[in-house]
Amino acid sequence: MTAAEPAPELPPEAAARRRAGQAIRQLGHAVVGHDADPRLLGELAGTLEALTARLRTGIPRSRALDSFADTVRRETPRGVPIESYDDRPFSGKASPWGVDLEVHHRGDAVEAELTLGAAHEGAPGRAHGGIVAGLFDDVFGFMLGVLQVPAFTGELKVRYKRPTPLHRRLRCTGALDRRDGRKLWITGDLVDLGDLTEPDGLVVATATGLFITVDPTAFLASQQLPAPPAEP
Repeated sequence: MTAAEPAPELPPEAAARRRAGQAIRQLGHAVVGHDADPRLLGELAGTLEALTARLRTGIPRSRALDSFADTVRRETPRGVPIESYDDRPFSGKASPWGVDLEVHHRGDAVEAELTLGAAHEGAPGRAHGGIVAGLFDDVFGFMLGVLQVPAFTGELKVRYKRPTPLHRRLRCTGALDRRDGRKLWITGDLVDLGDLTEPDGLVVATATGLFITVDPTAFLASQQLPAPPAEP
């Protein structure tokens, strides 16, 4: 797809899932970031519990395994945001845990912009370190798509240089550093674009990921088992 081509229309269920995912993400930030009357919170809990029970009556779903292979077989576009599968935890548009990434392929790297909110807070006023680590892992995964190479994360090292702020625009990058056989090293930075002390933003974290390439059929062998039933 080029920048001139319109985005394909989503099937009704996919569009509804994207809307629901976004609503859940906004709900998480609203619950964490605002004081609320206990009665309102109780009403919220009751509504969510009832909706959860209704959703659980549906047939269990699992993502089509070939959808992952498609992300590494097709060429990554330029000039438009890169999209992956909608349930992808950090960048999926339907994911309840998403961080609303906008990812682009620029030069030999990928660049993702985002703003972390109240539900991402660790120590007061700053993002949780696990959120930062997961962000790097997800963005580095987009670099694998650029390279059109399926791989698993073997190791991820994060250097936390400064607190990662909330409610400010951030940019996370990923680029191939080197390759040795099946091993790929991808490196990147997390930059606070709202820090005006540096013209290009202030680097708050850096990361290096080691990825091990695999044959696409390996993902068939790694299919997840069904979730165990809920305890009474």
